Amino acid sequence: MNESLNRGAAAPIVVGEEGVRAALPGLDVRGALERMFGALARGAAIQPPQTLTLFPQDAGDFITYLGVLAEENVFGAKLSPYIAVPGAPVITAWTALMSMRSGQPLMWCDAALLTTERTAGTTALAVDYLAKKDSTRLAVIGSGAVALAHLRHVAPFRAWETIRVYSPSLANDAARQGDIRAIDPRVSIARTSAECVRDADVVMLCTSSGTPVLDLGDLAKPALITSVSTNVARAHEVDPAALPSFDVYCDYRRTTPSSAGEMVIASQTGWSPDAIRGDLAELVGGTCGAPSYERHAFFRSIGLGLEDVAVAHALYLQLRGAA
Repeated sequence: MNESLNRGAAAPIVVGEEGVRAALPGLDVRGALERMFGALARGAAIQPPQTLTLFPQDAGDFITYLGVLAEENVFGAKLSPYIAVPGAPVITAWTALMSMRSGQPLMWCDAALLTTERTAGTTALAVDYLAKKDSTRLAVIGSGAVALAHLRHVAPFRAWETIRVYSPSLANDAARQGDIRAIDPRVSIARTSAECVRDADVVMLCTSSGTPVLDLGDLAKPALITSVSTNVARAHEVDPAALPSFDVYCDYRRTTPSSAGEMVIASQTGWSPDAIRGDLAELVGGTCGAPSYERHAFFRSIGLGLEDVAVAHALYLQLRGAA
């Protein structure tokens, strides 16, 4: 290696989990994501497909999430390994943020909390653009960290009259119920999934399930349904066969259909990604229409490297300003 290339380069900021946690309250996740999707719409950002690399001898794998933000002069990659060990697998995520000016690393940060925030922030951005303005009933399926982050991010976006949360594990977990109710006084805990979603305007699916968690027959009217990815192969929180009956949206149409489980499965039985009505870049850029709500609308996100780069850059600017 030519060591002279690194002379005079400032050491990158290294931020562990607790440093990220301390910075989160001041981080404008929504603003960072909206600016990023706007840049993507203008051609000022690049989002390559995510890649999955397998470890030898079935020892696990890692996903690489890449992205370039030209207007901010940064690029980066999040590496998220799944390491197969006895008992529970080891799953981590770290993001490297690099300068397009110098080619030097700017920051290396633990991305676990940032991934949760950018996942929820992306869904919240979609809800703000796609949900009817007069939506009053919100339903959340799930009670883990991702579900609670979704609730925090989406609660301010509409004048919700009811917010119902359901998860099978909640019935006998009074402490977790208390944590959820503490997020917003409008929250109530539903006894069943059907009770949770029955009259909902927006249903957010926030589980780690690899199979459907929503019975569409439980919905009394057309709703916006959102869904996120998990580590389960071909994970899908809705029935793939239902996609032709939805107005479908996603985070990025060039990459999502090849990774989202229900889209991959549905494409094998006649559904085409050409049926996607819009993605977040088009919604932010104003180049696609809103759902008709003559039928259900469906928003699917898989997690983009650009989202990771955008929130990491926002964290970097915040930490650098505080230094």
